[in-house]
Amino acid sequence: MHRFVCLAVAALLCGPQLAYAQMQPHRAEYVLRLGNAANAPRIGTAVQDISQDCAGWHLKRDIASEIALTASWKMALSSKLDAEETRSGNNLRYRTVQVQNGNTRETKGRVQKDGGELRTEIVQPGVPPFQFSLPNATLLPVAAIDHLIERLRANATAFPALTFDPEVVGDVFLVDVTQLGNDRLRPARPSDKPVALPKGKSWPLVMSFTRGRQQAQRPMFSVTAQVFENGVLDRLTVDTGLVTVTADLQTLEMRPAPNCPRS
Repeated sequence: MHRFVCLAVAALLCGPQLAYAQMQPHRAEYVLRLGNAANAPRIGTAVQDISQDCAGWHLKRDIASEIALTASWKMALSSKLDAEETRSGNNLRYRTVQVQNGNTRETKGRVQKDGGELRTEIVQPGVPPFQFSLPNATLLPVAAIDHLIERLRANATAFPALTFDPEVVGDVFLVDVTQLGNDRLRPARPSDKPVALPKGKSWPLVMSFTRGRQQAQRPMFSVTAQVFENGVLDRLTVDTGLVTVTADLQTLEMRPAPNCPRS
C-alpha cells in the first residue's frame, strides 16, 4: 500500500508537467487530500514555484504530507525538486530530496541534448553515476507544457507525448492526453476559499502515465486536472488504482515574464 501512496503524492504535481511560450511564471499553493469526497481528510500541502530569467526556467516544488493509514500506522512523506531548464528546452539540471518516515534519498541529475542525442546522467550517494539515452522526441518539463497547450489550442482532443520525469521514475513517461467535458471535472470543494483564477482559456483533461520504455504495460497512474493556457493547474486528481490523492489551488501569485532579447 505504501508504494501507491508515495506514488500518488509524488506524482501530484510532477505528472502534469507536460510551454515554454505559454508558461507564465507563478507561485501556486495547494492543499492535498486523500480521496475524492467533499469532506476528504487533508494530508498535506504542495507548493509549485516557477520563475524565469533570460537564461531559462527555475522550477521549485515542495510537497509534504502525513497520512494515517491505520490508527497506529502513519506515513510522513516529502518531496522537493530544484531544477533549471534552458530556454531552448535542450538542457535540464535538477536535484530532488525525498523523505519517507525519516529516510532520505537525494538525487542529482542532468539531461542534455548533444549532437542530436538526448543524454541523461543520474547521481545518487553511494552508487556510480547512471547514464542513458532518452528518445529524441522526449520533452523536458517546462518545454512539455508548451506542447500540451499548443495541441489544445489547435483543438486536438486526444494526443500522446513523451516527457522526462525527474521525481517519480527518473526516466521518460508516455503521457496520453484526452480532453474531458466540463461535467467530468471534479468540482471545487465548497470548504475552500475561492481563488482568483487566471483569465483566458482552460481545459479539463485526463492524462494517463505509462513508463516510456514499457508501453505495453498498464498505466502507472492517471491525472485529471484543469489546465490553464498559462500553465497553472487546479483541481488535480491522481488515481493509482488503489489510492486517490487530490490537490486544490489555495493561493496563486502570477509574475511578469522577463523582457529578453530573441535568440
